[in-house]
Amino acid sequence: MQTWRIPDRTLLALAALVAAGCATHPPAGSGGADGAAPPEVTAVHARAPVTIDGVLDDAVWRDAPVYTLTLSRAASAAGPALQEQGRVRFAWDATNFYMAVDFDDSDAVNESDADGGLLFNTGDLAELFLWPEEHTWYWELYVTPNNLQSALFFPGPGRRLPSCVGKHLTTVIAAKVRGTLNDWSDRDRGWTAEMAVPVKALTARGEAWGPGSKWRLLVGRYNYSVHLPVPELSALPTLPKTDYHLRDSYARLVLADN
Repeated sequence: MQTWRIPDRTLLALAALVAAGCATHPPAGSGGADGAAPPEVTAVHARAPVTIDGVLDDAVWRDAPVYTLTLSRAASAAGPALQEQGRVRFAWDATNFYMAVDFDDSDAVNESDADGGLLFNTGDLAELFLWPEEHTWYWELYVTPNNLQSALFFPGPGRRLPSCVGKHLTTVIAAKVRGTLNDWSDRDRGWTAEMAVPVKALTARGEAWGPGSKWRLLVGRYNYSVHLPVPELSALPTLPKTDYHLRDSYARLVLADN
């Protein structure tokens, strides 16, 4: 069996994260929904496997609803409006769960050169959180504009430890930048990405899959740019505050049998 060593800097970052918390990742369970019923998001049924190339030209994406990322309500009340928009779509089949993102971005950047670890510390990325609602555990999956990925697995909201960062599953990802990656001297237009998450890994502990199964979902974005006054943190669905681990606020995922 291959052993996947977590870099020392990642362990230190995660230890600090769990101990002290930060704007988007305070200790899990430190907040919750504000009482509103969670919204629903629909993943359309892919009749053919999706080609993961970052281009978003598969027929399934023309049929999938487009959802827009927003600032949290607390961030919207305290500061300026969202400057750079993000859109996301979902699809599924018996083999994979698919996500496609299309982000406006004036400065596409991620300075990491390796998969794994806390890639939100090194630049732009999209995070997909998947929670089988009938169980305690959940996933946090990354894709970056420079085609890197991470897969974090949390056994439960009160057990966020260094072992959660590791090669818990492998997604298929691809990204395309409309501009020049990691060059702050020009102005980019954005980036797109696709991700395929293997159902075999998502259901390895007995989770149900398919229409009627109970899954919750959140997409979070980190957006760094020399053209912004501060990094922008947006999400789907709209959160009461900027905390991507507020699981009670996650959207209900509908796997459509279209």
